[in-house]
Amino acid sequence: MAIRRSTVRRSLRSIERAFADIESTLKRLAKRVQQAERSAGRRRGRAAGPRRTVTLTPKRRAQLKLQGAYMGYMRQLKPAQKARVKAVKERRGVEAAIRLAKSLAS
Repeated sequence: MAIRRSTVRRSLRSIERAFADIESTLKRLAKRVQQAERSAGRRRGRAAGPRRTVTLTPKRRAQLKLQGAYMGYMRQLKPAQKARVKAVKERRGVEAAIRLAKSLAS
């Protein structure tokens, strides 16, 4: 049984239309993705591009480590204990406050 040319042409036109539909859908999607990327960059408060690299000095790294330890212990304490640790921090410094907070937390 032979296939008719008209049937083949109709099938090919149908396939071409389907590809055209897919292409237009992909173009719309690409446009939306670009808009989303642009708006996401604006929401973060900066233009979309490479982030700056922060270089920490050894002194600043040590300060951050102390701050993290202090905050970590303070989270575990009750309000009265926190007040006590804050008073020690004012009088004798962060290291002494961390030692007291550590002993109160355990």
